[in-house]
Amino acid sequence: MESKPSPQEKSYENYLTFKRSYFYGFMVIMAFGLGILLGYVVWGNSNPPARTVAAEPTEDAQAPAVPQQVKRYEIPSEGFQSVGPKEAPIVLVEFSDFGCSFCAKWHNETYATLMAAYPGQIRFVYRNVPFRAFDAAEASLCAAEQNSYWQYHDKLFSYEHGLDQAALLQYAEDLELNLEAFTACLEENRYQDVIQEDMDFATNLGVNSTPTFFVNGLPLIGAQPLSAFKQVIDKELAGEYD
Repeated sequence: MESKPSPQEKSYENYLTFKRSYFYGFMVIMAFGLGILLGYVVWGNSNPPARTVAAEPTEDAQAPAVPQQVKRYEIPSEGFQSVGPKEAPIVLVEFSDFGCSFCAKWHNETYATLMAAYPGQIRFVYRNVPFRAFDAAEASLCAAEQNSYWQYHDKLFSYEHGLDQAALLQYAEDLELNLEAFTACLEENRYQDVIQEDMDFATNLGVNSTPTFFVNGLPLIGAQPLSAFKQVIDKELAGEYD
């Protein structure tokens, strides 16, 4: 027959029970905390660091004058409308749109000053990315057939008569071009494919805003001031870029 525990033994057993429950409770809390800590370490290390992505430029956007990481692009310039010595140490290619107000601003306010600052050292090349004024780009090449490309180019950027069909003919008349030949060129869309190829090349290159420039292949985005161009050109002439 099992004997009942004495009051002293019963008190001791209650004490042990209390201590065990306290110990187990403490261990559960410790295990839970350790699990959270371990999960944070493992999960935190499994995620890649966040990357800072620069915003893509939009049309007419302003961008930093000099890229932080200099990358030189291969930009063909032969066969396109150009001015300046072919052997010039600086080839400045502009991807532009006659319908772009920032392109007109740069041409009217910066172009001539830049060319004058480096006499005989820059060959300027104009390439078409007519997001807004495809007909004007065609008209400029029709004018080129009559050796009047740059005069017509300047007329387009003056916006004196606008850029509609009547304006394109008016600019040709102002320059005393052969209107019959000029009109035939426009009506045939003689340079549509040539301009589309220019656009395709530019967009494949990543050009999505106008104007976009390349100084010996080094990109400059937006209607940058003269100082921005001089900074890049001076370093290029000094051989500071790889």
